[in-house]
Amino acid sequence: MGKIIVTGASGQFGNAAAKLLLQSVPGEDLILLSRTPEKLAEFEASGAQIRCADFDDPLSLPSAMEGGERMLLISTARVGTRVGQHTNAAQAAVAAGVRQIAYTSLFGVDAPGNPAIVKNDHLATEIAIRETGAEYTFLRDSQYAEAVAAAMAIPALQHGAKPDNCGDGKVGFVSRDDCVAVAAGVLTQDGHGNRAYPLTGPEALSIPQAMAMVSEMAGKPIQVQQVSDEEMFAYFDSLGVPRHASDIVPEGPIPWSSEDMVTFGASIREGYFDGVTDCVERITGKAPRSLRSVLEQYQGEWPV
Repeated sequence: MGKIIVTGASGQFGNAAAKLLLQSVPGEDLILLSRTPEKLAEFEASGAQIRCADFDDPLSLPSAMEGGERMLLISTARVGTRVGQHTNAAQAAVAAGVRQIAYTSLFGVDAPGNPAIVKNDHLATEIAIRETGAEYTFLRDSQYAEAVAAAMAIPALQHGAKPDNCGDGKVGFVSRDDCVAVAAGVLTQDGHGNRAYPLTGPEALSIPQAMAMVSEMAGKPIQVQQVSDEEMFAYFDSLGVPRHASDIVPEGPIPWSSEDMVTFGASIREGYFDGVTDCVERITGKAPRSLRSVLEQYQGEWPV
């Protein structure tokens, strides 16, 4: 089958993907890339090749990609500037002989009129990957259920309220674990070349419905405060969140912009995340996890 490259292997998604791949392929068939390869010491005993790769330094990439035939390209965190990083990685990989690139994209990325600005990076990356001529597999993830279980649930329980501009728009919340399992599947199975898979959980729920589930499980009230986009911007301003991706301080305490989050909420409100697919089960052979099961996993971290 050839060697599999995992980019960003020291991040949450990449680390989990590497561990899952080791259950089905020998360690010597894995090439794990990171800007901080010292964080991958846990994989040394497996026989996996651990290499330093910096997508901002194209000259570092040919040797990092050498010997790979399939690659999991995990989107980097820098909204607004990551298309160049992704393009550098994809072009270097194909020049080194990679034949298939699986990329972690976004649900609804190609829907006309989708207001979520994050889609711009993902769509441009998909185009760049297609232009390399490699087989592509686009993993178009819906919003992670883990984001609800931690980043949303914890402050909502602390304050008893959550301002939100998503309205009653629904989301097919998907577990990151299931997305990792799909990524491992498309890299170790045949027949996934030149495909795009929208990945969701088993049901579509609104943010108020999700917060009601959190409230019921925790036994504490949460009031979802429906606000306008401008009011949502003002809320993020009060927290010191930069408005635009260009204002983000590198390696700073807040790695995202309010423009990203507010337009994401508008996208949910306008129905661009409303959908459920069977892709997770078709590729992994297992039904996707429900939001409730992910909430139960994180419940011990909630404030009491």
